[in-house]
Amino acid sequence: MIRTLLLSAAALVALPAAAQDIAIINAKLVIGDGSAPIEGGTVIVRGGKVVAAGRGVAVPSSIESIDAQGHYVTPGIVAAFSRVGLVEVDAVAGSNDRSAARSRFSAGLDIAPALNPMGSPVAVNRAAGVTRAIVAPGASSNLFAGQGAVVDLADDMDMVTKPRALQFVAFGEAGAAKAGGSRAATFLLFREQLLAARSYARNPATLAEWGNDAMIQRADAEALVRVINGTTPLFVRVDRAADILNVLKLKGELPALKLVLVGATEGWLVAREIAAAKVPVIVSPLSDLPDSFERLGATQSNAGRLEAAGIDVSVGVFDDDDAHKMGYTTQYAGNLVGLSKLPGASGLSWDQAFAAITSAPARAVGMEGSIGSLKPGRAGDVVIWDHDPLELGSRPTAIWIDGKSQSLVTRQDRLRDRYRTPEEGALPKAYDR
Repeated sequence: MIRTLLLSAAALVALPAAAQDIAIINAKLVIGDGSAPIEGGTVIVRGGKVVAAGRGVAVPSSIESIDAQGHYVTPGIVAAFSRVGLVEVDAVAGSNDRSAARSRFSAGLDIAPALNPMGSPVAVNRAAGVTRAIVAPGASSNLFAGQGAVVDLADDMDMVTKPRALQFVAFGEAGAAKAGGSRAATFLLFREQLLAARSYARNPATLAEWGNDAMIQRADAEALVRVINGTTPLFVRVDRAADILNVLKLKGELPALKLVLVGATEGWLVAREIAAAKVPVIVSPLSDLPDSFERLGATQSNAGRLEAAGIDVSVGVFDDDDAHKMGYTTQYAGNLVGLSKLPGASGLSWDQAFAAITSAPARAVGMEGSIGSLKPGRAGDVVIWDHDPLELGSRPTAIWIDGKSQSLVTRQDRLRDRYRTPEEGALPKAYDR
């Protein structure tokens, strides 16, 4: 049985939330691994997982087929660095769990219990094609910000895909402010806290009597031990070229350290060194203005030059409303495609750009075997688009997360419909539930 897809959000509202065994056929199929789109492709999802994707894939007669009518079919977007689920309204403290600036804990902070799967930004970003997100804490009272998570954006209460998936720390100007006012203090505090964690790992009794004014708390030490032994990737916010080189030296001191550079605005100036260290980078392509002394070398060509140097590049939306507007990711990636056509500029090919918002972020957090592409065994996160997903005006027409069909209706849609044709008398109900 073949069902022709209705290209409208309203058609999906009433679909069941149970996982579906489906085959999407006649697709312009994007695997998400950097390979070119496949015309006339098919992807099959069973039990919430991709089991086959490509051209000439045989479709079992026992499962439903959906005709994509030649439209783009892709893996869901993986937001490389975000705060979705932590923030509802930025200016309202009660709805903002981004930072814990007054906590005595730092590295041990775990954002998972603070995540709100029912927050309106979740639905807004899902409707833009984002199915997974790497969520990092904002800041703590100390140098280390805490442990982030990988989440899904499905319409249910089980948001966390992987808790404690990363540790986040800021160097540069932000790190200096936390450490006492200078970059020298930042690196000293970083090393001292890791040494304290290493001592704790060797002899937990060393922290038995430490109080609130200690350099590191027990929960922080336990979290940093996982960073030292390479179990937890360390996402480092750093922009200045000189700072990047000093961060890379840390990998020499701690060989098991799994570094991921976030920001790296001047990364292109030290691309050879980053490539030699085999450290992935998450960039925000529109960070192209010298708005601080640590970003004097800002350029839109940063991502393209890093990719050309052999660095694994992901594209994120940090510094630009990273809780509500992760859907900008596709626009940012599309801008890099356009940039590649300008004389003297460096951008990405379409295939590279799409991989930078799907499989590359998954690799950065060590989950490339589970999410980020339509290779067999990956999560059944599939999106059908009305047009080229890297074009500004394109929108998803259908989304599945873990093989479950998702609604594309948001709170904003309901408010629009409520007030579109106002009449005298009682206002219509804003919600159905």
